[in-house]
Amino acid sequence: MSTGSDTPDLEKPRDEDAYELDLELVAEILEAVEVGNRERLIELMEPLHAADIADLLEQIDAQDRADLIRLYDREFDGEILSELDEGIREDVIRQLTPEVLAEAVRELDSDDVVDLIEDLEETEQVAILDALDDADRVAVEQSLTYPEGSAGRLMQREVVMAPEHWTVGEVIDFMRNSDELPDQFYHVVLVDPRLHPIGNVTLGRIMSSRREVPLADLAEETFQIIPVDQDEEDVAYAFNQYHLISAPVVDAEGRLVGMITIDDAMIVLDEGHEEDILRLAGVGEESSLSDTAVETTRQRLPWLAVNLATAILASLVISIFEDTIASVVALAVLMPIVASMGGNAGTQSLTVAVRALATRDLTGSNLGRVIRREVVVGLANGLVFAVVMGLVGYVWFGLPMLGIVIAAAMVVNLVVAGLAGTGIPVLLEKAGVDPALASGTFVTTVTDVVGFFAFLGLASVFLL
Repeated sequence: MSTGSDTPDLEKPRDEDAYELDLELVAEILEAVEVGNRERLIELMEPLHAADIADLLEQIDAQDRADLIRLYDREFDGEILSELDEGIREDVIRQLTPEVLAEAVRELDSDDVVDLIEDLEETEQVAILDALDDADRVAVEQSLTYPEGSAGRLMQREVVMAPEHWTVGEVIDFMRNSDELPDQFYHVVLVDPRLHPIGNVTLGRIMSSRREVPLADLAEETFQIIPVDQDEEDVAYAFNQYHLISAPVVDAEGRLVGMITIDDAMIVLDEGHEEDILRLAGVGEESSLSDTAVETTRQRLPWLAVNLATAILASLVISIFEDTIASVVALAVLMPIVASMGGNAGTQSLTVAVRALATRDLTGSNLGRVIRREVVVGLANGLVFAVVMGLVGYVWFGLPMLGIVIAAAMVVNLVVAGLAGTGIPVLLEKAGVDPALASGTFVTTVTDVVGFFAFLGLASVFLL
């Protein structure tokens, strides 16, 4: 990334690190902050996108961040606040002067302001609301009355609408004479006299059509209306499913109250994927690199405790076969392999199932087929690795029957892993429990218990 005013070489191919912050640039910025050189700091920061500045603020320590914000002062852009991780956003807002904060939030659309303040403490919320113009404040406060995670919170209040009888020329004249168009929009919404949306017309079709053409003749075939109380995940699904760019939001009477655009819908999808990854790992959906050691410990401790409890359960199964293990010491060497292979196979099936549930690809109509496929895959993989481990057990310990036992246990556990990895997330979702949050623990427990029980149980029958 350029550290000065040089024009970037557009012909130079980008590598995989092209969008990361340049370490030399970060060092120069921190040096300017340390010596208090405001002009140099602005020169270095000016070419950066708001998202890159947010990344910078997230990556440096708290003291450097505070010093940078204080020195950067009135150059601070509202878009930076929108891009910041929620873990440090509140801290950054506290360090902005009231004047800088007021100027920053006035630049944002209403949906960005709502996203900015909905998770803040009341004092910070009041500070931001006080910085808004009266009309913007009313719009934001109205959005905050809708349920958290709903379309009403996600939408922006700024909408470009036109009566259904207008022509291209009339809407172009309207837009040219308007002082309050959104910074970015993709559609003009056609409405009837009662403000019910009846169609979307893209700006591209408007600009490429003659002035006398009726807007109704240019309306898109795909037109989705979003209820204001619809869950934001359902909204994001609709955008992804129907390839929407923007969609009007209506109240209980069907009147147009806002607009949701694709960038907001994609943020919801990205956040959902990120939460699923964190939940699968048992580290909590709010985990962030900016969290303190105490916060991180508090988030991870409960799930480590759950894992400890399930590990004790697996150990109880092992304790049942103490005499068997004492008689054939080789069992103690080989039994972790059976449990580990089952755990990995179960995690593979689990990850696919949770992802399919999130995207609504796994439904009641194809559930049976998917479960059968996973069981067959588990059986096939089990047979392959059964042969491998059967030979390993025989060559390593010189006991042919030991090879047969571990081979049979491997088949059983990998089949169960495929069944549990798909079935448990589905059962949890039907029970109203987030499958991404709880499935991993249950699947691991099942594969550990079944693996140990199958291996040691077969050994006690055939080796003693």
